[in-house]
Amino acid sequence: MEEKNFVAYEYKTKTVKAENGPAAADMYEAMGWEIVSSVTTPAGGLTLSLKRDRKIRHRQELVKAERQAEEAFETLLGLKRSVTFGAAVFAYIFGVAAALLFGGGMSLVMTMPNSVPALIGGIVMGVAGLVLCGVNYFIYKKSVQSKRAKVQPAIEQGEENFYNLLERANGLLSAEII
Repeated sequence: MEEKNFVAYEYKTKTVKAENGPAAADMYEAMGWEIVSSVTTPAGGLTLSLKRDRKIRHRQELVKAERQAEEAFETLLGLKRSVTFGAAVFAYIFGVAAALLFGGGMSLVMTMPNSVPALIGGIVMGVAGLVLCGVNYFIYKKSVQSKRAKVQPAIEQGEENFYNLLERANGLLSAEII
């Protein structure tokens, strides 16, 4: 009779944004996880189903490295989000103010239909609001560019640390002794 080798697996499910899927897959594969399936979620995410042999060599060290890698990954994603966050908040507020100025000009003209000064003032306000709405995009782009120049060295350093951590963890998979 043929003897069967039973392997007990541990399972994990992780959901990440779709654009971060390849990096997350690299991270978990470096920690000894095998991707069983990946499913796109309706909200634009990616759910990874993972499994790993419960008796994998150096499991404790891999769990510790996995925790460190997940923290480094989240820090890296936070840095990348910070590039556009402040500029986006400013652009929304500035855009609302510009739209209100445009609407105020329209209201001024409509509430005083027979007044030439109100007509001229409303047109000036409306044109000013329209110009500010158009300028908003360029302010946003300039702000993002400025923030990216400040944060890019930290992002590059974080990526380097993250991938070095993955290489060390992957090295544990093939190491005989520590």
